[in-house]
Amino acid sequence: MKLIVKPLKQKDAGRGLAAIDRAAAAEMGLDVGDYIRIEGSDGTAIARVWPGLPEDQGSGVVRIDGQLRQQANVGIDDRVEVEKAEVKQAERVTVALPQQIGIRGDIGPYLRDKLTDKPITKGQTLRVPFGFGFMGGRGNKALPLKVADTEPSGTVVVTDSTQVEISEQPAEQIRETEAADASPETPDVTYEDIGGLDRELEQVREMIELPMRHPELFRRLGIDPPKGVLLHGPPGTGKTLIAKAVANEIDASFHDISGPEIMSKYYGESEEQLREVFEEAEENAPAIVFIDEIDSIAPERGEAGGDVERRVVAQLLSLMDGLEERGEVVVIGATNRVDAIDPALRRGGRFDREIEIGVPDRDGRREILQVHTRNMPLAEDVDIEGFAESTHGYVGADLESLAKEAAMNALRRIRPDIDLEEEEIDAEILESLEVDQADFREALKGIEPSALREVFVEVPDVTWNDVGGLEDTKERLRETIQWPLDYPEVFEAMDMQSAKGVLMYGPPGTGKTLLAKAVANEAESNFISVKGPELLDKYVGESEKGVREIFSKARENAPTVIFFDEIDAIATERGQNTGDSGVSERVVSQLLTELDGLETLEDVVVIATSNRPDLIDSALLRPGRLDRHVHVPVPDEDARRAIFEVHTRSKPLADDVDLDSLARRTENYVGADIEAVCREASMAASREFINSVSPDEIGESVGNVRVTMDHFERALDEVSPSVTEETRERYREIEQRFTTDEGAAAPESEASRTFH
Repeated sequence: MKLIVKPLKQKDAGRGLAAIDRAAAAEMGLDVGDYIRIEGSDGTAIARVWPGLPEDQGSGVVRIDGQLRQQANVGIDDRVEVEKAEVKQAERVTVALPQQIGIRGDIGPYLRDKLTDKPITKGQTLRVPFGFGFMGGRGNKALPLKVADTEPSGTVVVTDSTQVEISEQPAEQIRETEAADASPETPDVTYEDIGGLDRELEQVREMIELPMRHPELFRRLGIDPPKGVLLHGPPGTGKTLIAKAVANEIDASFHDISGPEIMSKYYGESEEQLREVFEEAEENAPAIVFIDEIDSIAPERGEAGGDVERRVVAQLLSLMDGLEERGEVVVIGATNRVDAIDPALRRGGRFDREIEIGVPDRDGRREILQVHTRNMPLAEDVDIEGFAESTHGYVGADLESLAKEAAMNALRRIRPDIDLEEEEIDAEILESLEVDQADFREALKGIEPSALREVFVEVPDVTWNDVGGLEDTKERLRETIQWPLDYPEVFEAMDMQSAKGVLMYGPPGTGKTLLAKAVANEAESNFISVKGPELLDKYVGESEKGVREIFSKARENAPTVIFFDEIDAIATERGQNTGDSGVSERVVSQLLTELDGLETLEDVVVIATSNRPDLIDSALLRPGRLDRHVHVPVPDEDARRAIFEVHTRSKPLADDVDLDSLARRTENYVGADIEAVCREASMAASREFINSVSPDEIGESVGNVRVTMDHFERALDEVSPSVTEETRERYREIEQRFTTDEGAAAPESEASRTFH
């Protein structure tokens, strides 16, 4: 039967599997675990049948990985002949290890486990996961083994009874004796090694693979095929990896130009090196010329300081679009500073298509983790799905580091059993290696998300349980921020736009910042914290640039909560002319355009806090910008009781401590005051204890310390309430003003004029 080749899912790559459309499998009488022969135009591969994906039903698709595609000498979307194959069981298989691997003991059983059910042929190179860390510094990558001999000959399948032997000759020295048995080398990077970039990969293939493999399509349409692709996006998202995978998959020669390397101090030498690369590419066409960090050799000519950069840009322009035909040479450029590149390069005929390689979403992160843990001995408790959920802002390179660091943690556990003096590792130790959930959790602590490194970002560890009282306020925040992120389908069905922003106002110490952290954690979002005054800069345009960059980062890493603490510092009423050269007015204007400009904010919510809401520019407070105004009030008695519970949860309290009585006696105390009372009471208890025992006895008797009601009495004498009745009245008036005249510019009230 003729079927169409498609890429295999990342997690199944390297296992010799072919996922066949279920309807086609039924028609051919194939069951899961059967073997099939895949005949390409100039090659054959044997694979084991695997259930096809539900979406492939009836489409006549066979999904195989890069290794099998290379053996069958086919590309994606090619048609192949598929038939059932009778594969003999292997009695004996001899494999050759790479030269630098030193292992003591019998690793035959270990290899047999890894190769069971895999069809193999003499001369074939297999990639087998082989432990990590200490093996030639190759991380957790699978190592290439050569199949030196099989008994019987031909393609055989390894079973539980197969005897696996190690050849005395290293893999590098083994020559394939029969050309027919020789199989092509396994490509280093295939499409299955790229996770979370399906759409981007499809665009790159359409631009590069199609013109090289089927130029007649473009001739029939009467158009020139695309000449160049510019990949741009944050560092570590996989731009170089895509270029390598495409070069491997289409069997094109790959010419790599590292921007800074070709720059030379001698006149004309930089341009000559560029010309040489393009000439070499033309001789070996079809070819891909990959220019990494293209912004370093092709900056804007008006901005470039030196004469060399201008000449190199001009040379690159003429090579990409000169009088001479370039033939089957495609140029791929990669940069994370796309706006720094000369605009002449970014027109049609040069870089025809610009493809953004963005920060992966949850599904993308799961695929990337599956790629990097594919060859790892994972314990059963490892929850890849959970780590994909909690790694907001992590790019592919960060997730690779996470997997590597987890593997190193597992290695540290068995390190005492390894004799570092020995040249060889014991096979038993190798088999005992396992990476578990705790290793990943430990690794997560040390790796920052690089897409968010320039701005202060964290997913806070504050939950709703850490916020005492404020039930109404919590509910309003949940509705505004959590619901649109958790239930987008409801908002879509009701044709509702989620709120852009929330202003929380209230006296100092009532828990506004704490609430913002809790809502970011509960919504499982990234959290960008912006301290208002830090944005202001003495140079013209820098403050506005800071605002732009924050929103740009938030969009890239959505869902994101941007938290502006003390927003009244940067968003005061315009037209006051306060003598700051107009910087705060320009910052307000920038904030207004970011919140409600032509670019829409997808999955980005702004939370602002202030204890001077009357100072904030009224345009910011209208609907569509900071459209929800939430008053965080001074806590009442029930709320104070809840706050005392939160702050005494882990304290050793004596039996006589009465939290109800404390809540009654702390009228006008805000959350910060109550925290101070609890801290002061603990300090009094600690002071009493330390002064009453000798230093030697402290360790033994520390378990007997208790915080008593007497200590709380003393703490109440020390800490006075920070809110007066007049302050409460003023905030009530402001709340009244917001609710009666929501969002509009209200006349200045007596309260706001006398506010201090």
